[in-house]
Amino acid sequence: MQFERANANDLVINTMPDGSRVIKNAKNDTVFALNATAGAAWDACSSATTVSAVAEEMRHSFDANVTDELAEACILQFQEKNLICISGSAPKHTRRAVLAGLGAVALPLVVSLTVGEQKAHALRAESADPGHCGDSPRASVPKDHKRDF
Repeated sequence: MQFERANANDLVINTMPDGSRVIKNAKNDTVFALNATAGAAWDACSSATTVSAVAEEMRHSFDANVTDELAEACILQFQEKNLICISGSAPKHTRRAVLAGLGAVALPLVVSLTVGEQKAHALRAESADPGHCGDSPRASVPKDHKRDF
């Protein structure tokens, strides 16, 4: 199985201090949140073209316990989210095989929402907490005091 990043020119990638990534597809306003495991795989996908190469890169940069099955699980999630294109033979590992071989490494997680979906969730969160604005700690801080946020 070989693969390459899809729509790479449309992606804006931000790396968080914990190793996670936030990727925005500027073409369709979709935002992807990758945990640290998926983030390491994403970085490895920049030059690698095979599962074994991604797993090896992840072992060097992320965790020595990364298996080929874990790398493949990351790649399959990227494919589901249309972040990469895969060519060649079908995946050979099942989710059960990935889970059995994980050990101490966290499962990869890739979550995506469009900007519109994010706004809708934010609006629902605000409307679910009607006392939010008046009870906020920021509202009770005198103007002459500074707060670190």
